[in-house]
Amino acid sequence: MKVNLIGRVALITGASRGIGRAIALLLGQNGVNLVVNARTEESLSVLKEDLNSYGIDVLICPGDLQDPITPSIIVKKTINHFGRLDILINNAGIALAKPLTETTVEEWDTMMAVNARAPFLLTKEAIPYLKRSDIATIINISSVVGTKGYINQGAYTASKHALMGFTKVLAQEVFQDGIRVHVISPGGVATSMVALTRPDIDPETLISPEEIAEIVLFLITHRGNAVIDEVNIRRSATPPWR
Repeated sequence: MKVNLIGRVALITGASRGIGRAIALLLGQNGVNLVVNARTEESLSVLKEDLNSYGIDVLICPGDLQDPITPSIIVKKTINHFGRLDILINNAGIALAKPLTETTVEEWDTMMAVNARAPFLLTKEAIPYLKRSDIATIINISSVVGTKGYINQGAYTASKHALMGFTKVLAQEVFQDGIRVHVISPGGVATSMVALTRPDIDPETLISPEEIAEIVLFLITHRGNAVIDEVNIRRSATPPWR
């Protein structure tokens, strides 16, 4: 069954650039009303202008996900404005390129706060409303480091491992509520983050954010008897099964 998305409501974090922006634009093209979050109102205003031509309703919710209060505020604004929530996309993430022995407690806690705690808090706030939707979907954007470990990415890797573990348990706990939970784990994507963590990768071989967005759209719209729990994506330049 292919779902008609016109009039549905999706909440996307980290929406002002990279993967989040690509997802917002593609869902907007398909008639989804959007709640978009990023740290600054200015960046979200630019995104909203770009979305205006699609004839959808866009609610901008600036806020720093390091603050544990922000997820609750975002979800409350979503329900106050739209009265519903169908899709939650936990995309916001930060990275750190530093040996573990040089990583500070503050840096470690920041990685965990944004990459693992924020998705947990957003999900916790969103579930009561997602239960009312017939296409309730949660998509967590993880990384190849959610299952692997790369030198000088210890804190980032730990946070993405935490997100993966959280996703596996969440999917089982909300299964009976009809909420589908997916995780996407891409390799190097052409964003500012990869320039920080993997400057050694040839930019010409990077996955485009639009390719990730297409997978997100597929997961949301294809709601038949076949369910995809995890999508692992590698760069075409990387050998298979590695």
